[in-house]
This record gives sequence, structure tokens and C-alpha cells, in this order.
Amino acid sequence: MDQPSMQWIDISMTIHSGMAYWPDNPPVEITPSQCIAHGDVCNVSQLSLGSHTGTHVDALRHFIKDDLGIDAMPLETTIGPARVIAIADPESIKAEELKQHQIKSGERLLFKTRNSEQPQRTESFMKDFVYIATDGAEYLAEQKVRLVGVDYLSVGQYQGNVVEVHKALLGSGIWAIEGLMLKDVAPGQYELICLPIKIANGDAGLARAVLRPLIG
Repeated sequence: MDQPSMQWIDISMTIHSGMAYWPDNPPVEITPSQCIAHGDVCNVSQLSLGSHTGTHVDALRHFIKDDLGIDAMPLETTIGPARVIAIADPESIKAEELKQHQIKSGERLLFKTRNSEQPQRTESFMKDFVYIATDGAEYLAEQKVRLVGVDYLSVGQYQGNVVEVHKALLGSGIWAIEGLMLKDVAPGQYELICLPIKIANGDAGLARAVLRPLIG
């Protein structure tokens, strides 16, 4: 049996009907298409949801015209060492705080904020979530990180800097995981596996994300 420190931690949201979604995106509906209980030979479900539902990876083309789709994402983008950073600022992830963490080029960074203490599995969309400030996104682009991950449904602020932040990150070739569940994850170094659904030229892909602590 693995030691507790080596166990994988699931940091993905569970997809279900009625879950919270970005207000102008499609709602989430999962309905039976075939059902054993109703006499069918097997169970088959019909899914109706947006590509940015729950835990997902934003493709560069989400905000950057003619850039890479989710099917063209290099696998090493979301597989490998990652650092979970605790953010103290209750409003946004600003450059001033990020500079304290000696961020290096090529890093995969997952930000744990007060969002992680919120009931993300509820049906209500949380408008007042911690987001990446514009100067924070620009700093991450300057540092040339490989990947960022956030613990709510967008890297940018609702009805705020959502466009500017996405363009600053994606336009610099930084891929983004949104909708992470980091409540039970301590800051530190981890091994990350997060594979989005392979959709032809997709603007995003729903994903299953897991972490395992790195020892030593």
C-alpha cells in the first residue's frame, strides 16, 4: 500500500446537472438516453454543457484567434512537476504577492485562494471570486511560466478584467486550468496530471486533474 504522502489527490470538480457555470455559457444537463431500469439493455447518458464547464483547460485559441486548439496542446503542458502557491490577498492575485515566490520560467503554478473554502459544488455561481489581477497576469507572462491553474471558473474577474487577463496569459503561450478543487491541498511541490478532452480545434477541454506530492 502507498504511503499517505504518495497518494494521488483528485482536484477535479464533479460534473452534474444544475452545477454552477459561467453565466453566459450553456447550463449543465445530464439526462438518460438509455436506462436499464426502464428496460433498455444498458445505461447511456446524454450530456449538454459548455466546453468551459467545471475543471477544464483553456486552449490558446479561446481568446487568441487562429492560435492552438485544445487538441494541439503539448502533453507536457499539464503533466509534470507543479507548485501549489497559497495566495493571501482576498481580492486578487497581484504581481506584488507573486514576486515573493521566486517564480521561474517554465513552471506550472496552481493558485490556492479563499475560493477553495467556498462550496463550489453548489448551483449558485459565485461572482465575488479571487481572480488574477491584470498586473499579475502580465508578471506571469514576463516570467514565461508554462501553466497556471486557479480554484474557480476563470482566471479573470467576472465582469472585470476577464478579457485582459486571458489575452495576457494565452497570448503569451501560457495555458490555463480553471475550476480546480484545492481545499485539501497544502502549498508545495507536486506531480500534476491533467488531461483535457481532445476536441478538434477546441477552445477548451473538460479535464480530470490529480496531484501527488513530490518527495525530497
